[in-house]
Amino acid sequence: MTKELKVRYYKPKSEFKLDINDIQNFVYDMSKCVKCKGCTWVEHTYMPGAKYTTRCPSATKYLFDSYGAYGKMRIGHALAEGVLSWNEKALEIMYACTLCGACDVGCKRNLDLEIGLTLEALIVKAVKDGVGPMPAHREMTEKIVKSHNCYNADNKKRKDWVDKDAAPSEKADILYYVGCNASYVNKEIAKATAKIFKASNDNYMLMQDEWCCGNKIFSVGMIDEAKAIAERNISEVRKTGAKMLITSCAEGYRMWKVDYPKLLDISTEGLGFRVLHLMEYADQKIKDGSLKLKKPFDTRVAYHDSCSVSRLSDPWQPYEGKRGWMGCVEPRLNRRRGTEGLYSEPREILGSIPGLELVEMPRARENSFCCGAGRGTEEAFPEFSSWAADQRLEEVKDSGAETLVSACPWCKNNFSRAIDAQGEKVQVLDIAEVICAAIEG
Repeated sequence: MTKELKVRYYKPKSEFKLDINDIQNFVYDMSKCVKCKGCTWVEHTYMPGAKYTTRCPSATKYLFDSYGAYGKMRIGHALAEGVLSWNEKALEIMYACTLCGACDVGCKRNLDLEIGLTLEALIVKAVKDGVGPMPAHREMTEKIVKSHNCYNADNKKRKDWVDKDAAPSEKADILYYVGCNASYVNKEIAKATAKIFKASNDNYMLMQDEWCCGNKIFSVGMIDEAKAIAERNISEVRKTGAKMLITSCAEGYRMWKVDYPKLLDISTEGLGFRVLHLMEYADQKIKDGSLKLKKPFDTRVAYHDSCSVSRLSDPWQPYEGKRGWMGCVEPRLNRRRGTEGLYSEPREILGSIPGLELVEMPRARENSFCCGAGRGTEEAFPEFSSWAADQRLEEVKDSGAETLVSACPWCKNNFSRAIDAQGEKVQVLDIAEVICAAIEG
């Protein structure tokens, strides 16, 4: 009908796919950014006051517009159209980003542009064009490819954290994916997780030869290497027959639930097993009475919503369709808005512990300010990473909290370093440690 009447608003439909391998899929998104800065500011109905008004670490730290998503969209559009070529500054701007997803959920309050995927596609383009990743990233990825962990450690020592009183089974429905950090650095998180399984009367097993999830390799744009890791890891889990994979690492959770399916062009459901964070498991067990938290834990707690278990953790669903007038797409696209993150689970868990007082920081849930540790930031931009943690600690102090709790070992590391540098007395714990401390007996 529109063709017959020659309506002036008619626009031929263009095909596109939510595929970060090709930046052309996101030219529309880059071109339609109106620089409203909804990606940077906390949405006004949630803005807690004049002090904590922004949610984008890059834009807040570097101030110049190019570092915000609105600036990166313009640089990216020029790169995609061939108007601009890569240079040292453009590369630095693209990588000086924690990929925390704050811009994406902010934009989708207004324009429904795929800012998060666009930023990932631009970094993939940098690698494909031969200019990325940053030198510090290359050194990091070489370690992972060589040793299958982030620390270039002996991968045979991954299970050294295991205690006899909460040892894994040879076969179980639950596969605990430990991750690099809890295997080698924050072993107390892995030990606490195992004790939670035991207290819930559930057996768990480990992978025979666990490899790094590839989070950092994927996050710096090395998509071919990340895909190879995803294929290998998924294959190994399927061989075990596990019904669910549980991890206590936020970054690993996002990789398994969202980015592995994204890399392999399948849905989250298509993995063949459920992916849960420990918080989801513990919350369910507390509610059905299997896990009892009766031991008092007397402290005032602020909970930090780690990006990868909050706004970045909506399930993945492949999409391919057409875009027409005013950006209308068909078939209908169920956009990932950060609304399916783990927001209630940690708060309900902490709220069920005797003696524990939970207080909220000014920026919480989808508006949470990234700690700055994840996705390759601390390797290439250590000063930026430390600054972001310092910003978050200001909120902790303003909340009056004595203990800062997160659900990510990388957050724990970064906050601990910042607290030590400042000489503060705030205690930093992972939620697995808090749950374990409150287990009866």
